[in-house]
Amino acid sequence: MSGQIWSASNYERNARYVSDLATPVLELLAAQSGERILDLGCGDGVISKELADFGCDMVGIDASPDLVAAAKARGVNASVVDATAMSFAEEFDAVFSNAVLHWIKDADEVIGRVFTALKPGGRFVAELGGHKCVDNIHAALIAELDRRGYDGVSFCPWYFPTADEYGDHLARHGFEVEYIAVVPRPTPLPAGLAGFIETFGGSFVKALPEAERSDYVADVGRRLEKTLRSDDGTWVADYTRLRFVARKAH
Repeated sequence: MSGQIWSASNYERNARYVSDLATPVLELLAAQSGERILDLGCGDGVISKELADFGCDMVGIDASPDLVAAAKARGVNASVVDATAMSFAEEFDAVFSNAVLHWIKDADEVIGRVFTALKPGGRFVAELGGHKCVDNIHAALIAELDRRGYDGVSFCPWYFPTADEYGDHLARHGFEVEYIAVVPRPTPLPAGLAGFIETFGGSFVKALPEAERSDYVADVGRRLEKTLRSDDGTWVADYTRLRFVARKAH
């Protein structure tokens, strides 16, 4: 994630909807009180705290020190750990992840480590950006870098797979896929497009000298205004979500 730096304050200000809209994947998780659950990419700990209050034994990991500090401030048992380097072994009844796995291009590395972390019979339940997620925003971010003489694609930090593609990754590591689907979810952006780019588009923006960044963000907005901005001024991102439940055999 070159150039992508996570700020707990920016996340709270611009992206609280990410955890607020986690109900469908939490329903898939169907957590039970007393279960030991790993929140992979726990962010600022809002969901981990909810599950802990419900009675789950929660462990959170995230690669961002700032987000982990915010999670700890909520009372979450959280540590700074890269998901592709975690070393848990048959410790968890479930591994849960919301809006994280599309930041990890090496799907096989993280899936293999999740498999090892789970107890036999344990489940891996997650939601991530699916095929064509924020497709219009993605294209505009790349196009405006290309127009400035950069190779825009090379600055993309995201991996938005199809259900078949991610299902194949899961099966390759021994998971039995019980459910997997890509679901369209158009999402209003409370902080507008600029807030989305500030929070999630750092890899693109930081390709440019600082003096050029505000013009870049404005030009991306002009490209997208007719497509993603409604008559009342609300920006609506063209999100899709890939949700799955996969189980480690006994």
